[in-house]
Order: sequence, then C-alpha cells, then structure tokens
Amino acid sequence: MPKLSITNEPERAAPRRQLAATLGVETDGRSLVDLTSAVFGWLRREKAGDGLLTVFVRHTSASLAIQENADPDVRTDLLDALDRLAPEAADYRHADEGPDDMPAHVKAMLTGVSLSVPVEGGIPILGTWQALYLIEHRRAPHRREVKLHYLGS
Repeated sequence: MPKLSITNEPERAAPRRQLAATLGVETDGRSLVDLTSAVFGWLRREKAGDGLLTVFVRHTSASLAIQENADPDVRTDLLDALDRLAPEAADYRHADEGPDDMPAHVKAMLTGVSLSVPVEGGIPILGTWQALYLIEHRRAPHRREVKLHYLGS
C-alpha cells in the first residue's frame, strides 16, 4: 500500500477579493491552445495573491485540460486518442452541424469544461511540465470564450 502524507501549510488570510475576466481565444481548428501565459499575465496585472482560480469554457464542443507543455507530440497524441474515443464515423443521431460536431460534444464531456487551480503569490501552482490548454474539438476555426474567476487575497 502506498504511503501518504499531508503537510499542513501556514494558514492563509480569508478570501477578500473576487476577480473575473473573459479570455477570447481564436482557434485554428482542432488543436490544444496554450492559455498559460495569458492567465499568468492576467493574475499578475490584477496583483492576485493566494487563492483559487476557476477556468471555465462556455462551449459544448471545446474543453479545458492541464497537460504537458514540453513535447508537442503529446498534444498530437492526445488529439489522436480523443479521435479514437469519439470517432467521426460513428453512428450519431445529432449531425446538424457536420460530422465533427457530435464527436466534439463527446470529447468535451470526457475532458471537462472547467478547472480549479490553486494560486500562491499570484502564480498558479502548476507542475514543472504542465500548462493550461483550451482543446478545440472542431475542425474549423472558432472563437471561444474562457471565463476566469479568481477568489483570494
């Protein structure tokens, strides 16, 4: 059985600030779009302290993920894996917006539309090789809206 340990951190001040913004993202079609620097920049400009960042994409055919940012092959492999999980050639009932629409809905359901990220000293606490991504599941370019909400000091 693995050994688990919890290290208590110093008590932080009660949340005093709420910040909100909308990040517009122009996609080039099926891809993972790195949002990390835009989100870090917003938190820095707003002088965020310690708290929690919620990231939410307002669409049913796009999603969010925290994933590796070092090797671009990871992003390609992830898109390919999602295509295998929800292929366009499947027998879907919903096809009003083209053959990539229903698979996009399935992929968004599998990967999720919101993320919660702890923030310390105004910096989102991500792992060494992690980045925040919008996943565009449709083949055509789209304009996506990502809502950012920060609660903290």
